[in-house]
Amino acid sequence: MSETHSHEVLVDTSGTESVEPEETITTTAEPHAEVQKTFADFGVRAEIVDSLAQAGIVHPFPIQALTLPVALGGHDIIGQAKTGTGKTLGFGVPALERIVTSDDPKYSKLQVPGAPQALVIVPTRELAVQVANDLATASRLHQVRIATIYGGRAYEPQIEALQNGVDLVVGTPGRLIDLYKQRHLNLSNIKIVILDEADEMLDLGFLPDVETLMAATPAGTRQTMLFSATMPGPVIAMARRYMTRPTHIRAADPDDEGLTKRDIRQLVYRAHSLDKIEVVARILQARGRGRTVIFTKTKRTAAKVAEELVDRGFAAAALHGDLGQGAREQALRAFRNNKVDVLVATDVAARGIDVDDVTHVINYQCVEDEKIYLHRVGRTGRAGNKGTAVTFVDWEDMPRWALINKALGLDFAEPVETYSSSAHLYTDLDIPEGTKGRLPRDKRVLAGVDAEVLEDLGETGKRVTKRPASSSRGDRPRSGERRSGAGRATEGSTEGEGRRRRTRQPAAETTTEAPAPEKKADDDARRRRPRNRTRRRNGEVVGREAGTPAQES
Repeated sequence: MSETHSHEVLVDTSGTESVEPEETITTTAEPHAEVQKTFADFGVRAEIVDSLAQAGIVHPFPIQALTLPVALGGHDIIGQAKTGTGKTLGFGVPALERIVTSDDPKYSKLQVPGAPQALVIVPTRELAVQVANDLATASRLHQVRIATIYGGRAYEPQIEALQNGVDLVVGTPGRLIDLYKQRHLNLSNIKIVILDEADEMLDLGFLPDVETLMAATPAGTRQTMLFSATMPGPVIAMARRYMTRPTHIRAADPDDEGLTKRDIRQLVYRAHSLDKIEVVARILQARGRGRTVIFTKTKRTAAKVAEELVDRGFAAAALHGDLGQGAREQALRAFRNNKVDVLVATDVAARGIDVDDVTHVINYQCVEDEKIYLHRVGRTGRAGNKGTAVTFVDWEDMPRWALINKALGLDFAEPVETYSSSAHLYTDLDIPEGTKGRLPRDKRVLAGVDAEVLEDLGETGKRVTKRPASSSRGDRPRSGERRSGAGRATEGSTEGEGRRRRTRQPAAETTTEAPAPEKKADDDARRRRPRNRTRRRNGEVVGREAGTPAQES
């Protein structure tokens, strides 16, 4: 039951105010909550709404609800929201909405039918795959052709996809520039350009490539949207050059004022480098621990930590830049398919892992700055889930951590000195007492990364495997071969081998022919001809017989 009161303010002759009830209304109806809007309420086409509903996505997140009305109106947008709050669909749904599919009568009126109409530029390969998968989910019933263009894969399948016709391209700047300069990527149809994680492109030095791609799109009719969790000055400056009166949308929870999400519990420990692996091994045995991402500074450290954890019985996989693209995608698939539950990665994965049930993130070494910290810890606590972020700080990193702590407004100015035997480690992370540094055999139930299929991507720029011992060329690649990270030569190897065979073939035929009689006689005479040699002794020329001086002429 609820009551509504109406009051009347009365003032007497002395000037004193008094409140008298005027009316009271009583009802037994249940109080109603504010009705949450769906994607259909924003005017999104039915095919996209139904595709999202099939994936269990009905109500938009705050950044999506704020973005959709502006983006569907064709306005430029600068979108800013914390990591893990749903920015992908915030720009993906408007992009899919504007695409004219091949079954639409307006398709034949496009300037170049079959050329992409929307371009999404992302900084890393892993993020490209994740964004493309999300957009494919949202367009399952809309029949939008999506191509993912990034390095590490063979050029030929990507070129073939572009030649067959695509509607939306998701890619990394390097490979997009390559295909654009080779005239395989036509950007004259582009209606909407989206820059995702623009600050990372700035950090990686991709902004010149991005500007080249932006300049190749039609400026007059282009809608531009820029999304990121952080917005440094150079990114804002680029936005001003390529955007027309953009709307800056910043989605924030009024109950979550901090820079990091309140769903993430953060712990910072001062740990010794020789004891870190022992601490990690115990954290990985905490109660309720699900998928876990461990971030390292270097590729070598990532490989070393992953190998050490596997030796201790954990289902772990490494993900870093020295791996071929096939191995990188194999590790991510194994992580998503629950064949491994620990992923040891460099920052290459910080913007590309979109797995909702990551429960723990561990920074194995102190981060470089607060932006990297935000993106790393943002791998957990996604889509409304809870998460835990643990950061290790070495003694020599204390000055840097003090700056990061101040910039983020955290309460870890003096991290607690922690070892694998520290009592507070067990209580903070709910680790069972008596836990050791090795996973018990009865808990080793996951299949491991080798259970996931390693795809043959036709990779470029990597090393080939050793050839069999019977090969006369040993382990060296033939002329014309490209080296592949998947352990085989690419298509160029067969062509190079064929060329060598063709050049050797005539020589082999000439040696098998019978020599002419005249040529044979000349060869015999040349072999019988005596060989004259000039010999010297003590600086004097001597004859053919030893000790006989040559006659002077």
